[in-house]
Amino acid sequence: MPTLEQLKIDDFTPLEGDVFAVSAGKDVIDLKLIEVKAVGAGLRDGGAFSLLWQGPNDPFLPQAIYRFAHNRLGEYDFFLVPVAQNTIGFQYEVIFT
Repeated sequence: MPTLEQLKIDDFTPLEGDVFAVSAGKDVIDLKLIEVKAVGAGLRDGGAFSLLWQGPNDPFLPQAIYRFAHNRLGEYDFFLVPVAQNTIGFQYEVIFT
């Protein structure tokens, strides 16, 4: 399993559409990875990228670090930022630079 610093866009591209279990205190919330996008050169090997997630209306996750778990990728702590709300719920973004 790569370290957080070693993660690349190619680690997430095949997971687009998958659901990740996100630990928020005592709750575990399912967030669906809906977009994987390159966002520039960045300092990371392979360049910077962003991940866009779709979550439910409730609960709302404020900006913070959360533990993400995926059966193939493993578990990582990501800094999650709410970016939009739609009829399905809230959307969140994680950026890797």
